[in-house]
Parts: sequence; structure tokens; C-alpha cells
Amino acid sequence: MLPLQDDALIASGRTVIDIEAQALVALRGRIGADFAAACRLLLACRGRVVCTGMGKSGHVARKIAATLASTGTPAFFLHPGEASHGDLGMVTDADVVLALSNSGESDEILAILPALRRQGNLLVSVTGRPQSSMARLSDVHLDASVPAEACPLSLAPTASTTAALVMGDALAVALMEARGFTADDFARSHPAGTLGRRLLLHIRDIMHTGDDVPTVPAEASIADALLEMTRKRLGMTAVVDAGGVLQGVFTDGDLRRALDDEHTDLHATPVSRLMGRTPKTVGADALAVEAAHLMEEFKISSLVVVDGERRVVGALNIHDLLRARVV
Repeated sequence: MLPLQDDALIASGRTVIDIEAQALVALRGRIGADFAAACRLLLACRGRVVCTGMGKSGHVARKIAATLASTGTPAFFLHPGEASHGDLGMVTDADVVLALSNSGESDEILAILPALRRQGNLLVSVTGRPQSSMARLSDVHLDASVPAEACPLSLAPTASTTAALVMGDALAVALMEARGFTADDFARSHPAGTLGRRLLLHIRDIMHTGDDVPTVPAEASIADALLEMTRKRLGMTAVVDAGGVLQGVFTDGDLRRALDDEHTDLHATPVSRLMGRTPKTVGADALAVEAAHLMEEFKISSLVVVDGERRVVGALNIHDLLRARVV
């Protein structure tokens, strides 16, 4: 192996990016009627989109299947080599096949096409050769040819796999928009992910309720408020009237200020004198991420949850959001 200078390594990396960027520019110019036809065929699919490909094209097909599935188009990956040995049983006559091959001559894919045709499956192919066997046998062919591979030997699939991957992303996003797929829909298929938690988890799912909510009446002393805060361990207590309507909030910060004032009698001073009268609140139906935004914006660590009449129904603090992995 010849010793290389940093400049040569950097230049090589930039050349690859330049070549692949040029391939995508060329690909963009070929997004036209055939692309629209492929989208309509996939939208009309009553089953699933069966993505298939061999080698590096197979890796790309697997990723495209995952992207389709997570954006509203049911899809799965079928290994064409295994398909001839029983896995074709996974494909129903309601499915549409999306096949990837740069050469358009993958033996494993061509071997299963007759069986798919007999079953009535439609075929969308993505190849780098519009005159290839796969292209000719397809109901819709998408041209993903590239001017050159980024590999200096023109052997390793590089620009061609990038083009095929981007074509798959283009299909997925176009279908997603055509279906009116929303962020809530996305979250429902990603319930364990960060986005799912942000879009699906509501305040009511994580807030403290009932006896776990720190509350004291307005006439309570600061000492009473301190005991309530200590018992409930949320760093604050809501101050309410006889009907449970929020009057204010007494926090750790308010307590520190009271302790710093030598003239404040903790047992005689009513908490209403030192409470915050315009506390930030949130509703139980709000998303948990909204509570995180409020805490960040106003530099606070806890919130009181109120209903439409400003009655206290719950409370939460930053630790609840951390445990729920919202922040």
C-alpha cells in the first residue's frame, strides 16, 4: 500500500461526492411520466410492495422496503435467491413487486419473474439499463442509470446504488404525500422511537394525580407548604381555593427567598403572600413535549396541570419527562 498524504485522501473523498452528486442531478432530470406511473401503480396496490434485489441492490431494496413501510406503504424485502426455494409463498396476487438491479440482468430476479407473472403480480423495476431484460419485462421501468461509478475501477457499486436509493426515497415520499400521511401516522408506526414519544405521549400519560399532587390552601403557612413540597417531592406546591381552582404556585425558589428574609416567619406568614400568582400551566390533553418546551422557555422545572376551569388535576416536573424519555 502506497503512503498517502492527507490532501490526497481529502481529494479522493471529495471526488466521490462530486461524482455521486452529478449522478443525482442526472437522475432528477429523468423523474417524469414513468415515475408518476410507478407511483399510481403502487398507490393502487391492494397488498404490499415486495422489494427485491441481489447483492448491493438487495441492501438498497431492503432499506427502501423499510422506508415505504414507515411512511404509509406496506412493504417488505424478499431475497430473490431464497424466493426460488419457497419464499415466493410470501407473495400474494395482491402484491406489487419493486425490483432493483443496476444491470437489469440479475439471474435470480429473472428466474422468479415467470412465477410472479403467472400469479398476476405487477412489476416496477429500477435499473441502470433501459434496454435490459428486467426493464423490458416490467410494467413500469425507472431509469436510474449514472454517468459513472465513483469507484476508480468502475467496479464497486457506488453512484449507482446511491441513485437507486434516492429513487426509492423519491417514491416513498411521493406516495406518502399522495396518501396524506401525517406526523401522527408516522408516530403510530414508531411508538418506541423518540419521534413517537414526542407525538403520541400526552401529559395525562405521565402526570401525577390524586394524592400525589402537591396542593395547599391559600391560607396555609409557608411551613405547611414546605411540608407538602417535601412529601410530594415535585419541587413546588399548587395553592388552591376551596374549589380546587389554582390561585398560584409556591416553589423551591420562593422558599429560598423566604429563608433569606430574616423577617419572614415561616409559621405565621401565609403562603399566598409569597406564591407566584401567574404560574405556567398545561392541560392534560397537551403533548408531553409541550411541557418540555414550556420548562425550557421559562427556565422552570415543574408544571401544574389544570382543566378548563383552572382546577388542579395533576402536576409533573422535569424528572417525569426524563423518565418518559421526552427530553
